[in-house]
Amino acid sequence: MNLGTLLLGDPSPSLRWRGARELEGATDDDAEVIAWRTEIDRSAEIGVLVDRLETAQPYAAGYLLCQLAHLGCRGPAMAAAVEKIFGGQQPDGSWSIPPTGSPGPIEGARFITMHTVVPLRGIAAAGFATDPRAERAYEWLLGVRLQDGSWPAGPKADLGEEGRPTPPEKEYRRLARGLGCRSATTGAVACLALHPERRRSDVARIGVDHLLARETRDASTLGWEVSRLVGLERAMGQVTFYATHDLAFLLDLASRCGVSAQDRRVHDLVDYLETLRGPYGLWQHPAHPQLAGWLSLDLDNSLRRLEDGDWIGDEEPTSSMSSPRSPRRY
Repeated sequence: MNLGTLLLGDPSPSLRWRGARELEGATDDDAEVIAWRTEIDRSAEIGVLVDRLETAQPYAAGYLLCQLAHLGCRGPAMAAAVEKIFGGQQPDGSWSIPPTGSPGPIEGARFITMHTVVPLRGIAAAGFATDPRAERAYEWLLGVRLQDGSWPAGPKADLGEEGRPTPPEKEYRRLARGLGCRSATTGAVACLALHPERRRSDVARIGVDHLLARETRDASTLGWEVSRLVGLERAMGQVTFYATHDLAFLLDLASRCGVSAQDRRVHDLVDYLETLRGPYGLWQHPAHPQLAGWLSLDLDNSLRRLEDGDWIGDEEPTSSMSSPRSPRRY
């Protein structure tokens, strides 16, 4: 029994719909696809997210759009939310979360990269990546890159002050081989990966190259991003929004940016993931067994995209970047 057939029996109409279209090649005029489409549009799960979207500020709205897109929402509420997010965009193309008690955005050079990354990824997920206002945000991302092609968390994020050098990134989220922040670089690449042209640009691939340099194999965080998109884990944090090292998300980004399955690091990662595949070809989520279908769809799509990859990076392998433990007090 193939994966697509297994997913057609899942309780979630969103997963059945996506499985049919993405794995079985079903078209929008298929009777079952139409029925599942109706279920999705009327589902309480979608209704709750849309209600939250109506009052959310750009940062929260950005990830709500990612969740809705992941679940197959196609309603007008998404376009309305995108317009609202654009309404809070700054002239340079970025976004900033106002400080507590302040009605306006943060001004000046002090920024947090994630304040722009999260809204932009939501806009792209909703299908507006090529809107001129979104393109301005992408150009802003390109403008704040470090000289090695990675992204900083931002001077504000590390308590830097204008006119003073930006402190080095905190070790727990520092890239294995790079100057930037792994969380910020992951978020920036996630935005680029959803753009029809920029996803296979050198900018995106250099970002992926930095992320693939960390070759730790932690099964306990596999599918972390999927669990947030489906709503079983909270999407929280600013600088640390993408701090969790999720191998499934890493493979998703690499495959969207055109990395080849022949890249040594990707090849080794796929080999490792195959050792985790369970009966009937499913991957089990380490914390939420009910997400086996969602995680398997995500990984299967990544493996399919790798077949069209044509780029091989040149980063050398590196050891784990685990944070040092504090000395025992007793």
